Amino acid sequence: MIPIRDTQPSRNRPVVNHGIIILNILVYLVQLAQGSELNRFIYYYGVVPARYVVPEIAEYFNWFQQLFAFVSFMFLHGGFWHLAGNMWSLWIFGDNVEDHLGSVRYLVFYLLCGVCSGIAHLTLNLHSNIPTIGASGAISGVMGAYLLLHPNSRILTLIPIIFIPWFVEIPAFFFLGLWFVLQFINAAGSAGSVSGVAWWAHIGGFVCGMLFLKLFRRIPSTGVSRRVQSMTRRKTSPRLQVVRPTAADADSHTSGTLVLTPYEAAVGTQKMINVPGGYQKRLVRVTVPPGITEGKTLRLKGMGKNLARGAPGDLLLKIRVRGPLND
Repeated sequence: MIPIRDTQPSRNRPVVNHGIIILNILVYLVQLAQGSELNRFIYYYGVVPARYVVPEIAEYFNWFQQLFAFVSFMFLHGGFWHLAGNMWSLWIFGDNVEDHLGSVRYLVFYLLCGVCSGIAHLTLNLHSNIPTIGASGAISGVMGAYLLLHPNSRILTLIPIIFIPWFVEIPAFFFLGLWFVLQFINAAGSAGSVSGVAWWAHIGGFVCGMLFLKLFRRIPSTGVSRRVQSMTRRKTSPRLQVVRPTAADADSHTSGTLVLTPYEAAVGTQKMINVPGGYQKRLVRVTVPPGITEGKTLRLKGMGKNLARGAPGDLLLKIRVRGPLND
C-alpha cells in the first residue's frame, strides 16, 4: 500500500514542514559528498547507544557531541529510498499538524518527537554499537498527532494490482492504527537479533507525538505563528480529488461534486479526479473555466454508468465553492 495523500485539507501552506523536508534533502547531499568517510560521518552524527554507556567509547566524545547527535541523527538517511519514504510521509501528514499547532510550536514539536524517539531507541538497545539515523521517529510523532487530530480523515492509498492502479480511501484511524501495530510486531520479531530498522524509535516517537500534542494545546500560539499563517493562507483546494458518483438505478448519467476555492472559481484551474467504480477506476483531468460559480455543472462525457444497452452516460460534476476558513 502506497499512501498518496490525505483528504483533510490544510488552511495554510506548511512552510516549516516544507523547510524540514528541504533541510533533510540538503543534509543527504552532504552525506553523498563524504565518500569514503561516510561511515565515520554517520557514526559521529547518528545515535549510537554504546557511545553513552560504554566508557571506552564515550571518552572519545564531549558532552556537546553527545547531545547534538540526538538532533542530527533525525536529518541523516541510509539511502535515497529511505529519504524518499520518510519525506513523502512527512509531506502527507505534517501539513495538518502544523496547521493546528502553528509554525513555531510545530517546529519544537517535531524536534522533541525526534529526540524522544532517539532516547527510546537508546533505552532499549543500550549496548548497540550500530548508528541509528533517519527522520522516522520524528515523523512517527507527527503521525501520532495526526491520528488524534483527524481520526476520521481518509488516506488515499494506491494498491497496485498487476498493472491496474487501484485507489482506495482508508480511514486514518485504521491506516495509522495498523501501522502502529505493525511496529510492535516488527519490534518483537527483531528482539535479540540485529535489525536495520529502529522499531522502538518509531513506537516512542508515535506515543510522544500524541502526548506532546495534548501538552502543546495548552501552550498559546506565538505572534510569529499568527503572522506566518496570515501570509501562507491557501488559495487552492487539493489538486487530486476523489469523486464518488451517484445515480438512479435506471439512469446512465451519474453525478458528483468537485470542490474549489473562491480563487480557483474566479481564475480557473485544472484538477485530477479519481472516479471509483469497479474496474473503471481511473484518473481524469478536469479543466475548470474561469468565472464558474457555486452550483454550476461540468459534464464529462462517457464517464457515467455503462448500462446493458446503449452508450455509457455522462458524469455531471457539481461545483462546490468553499472558502479556506471552512476547509
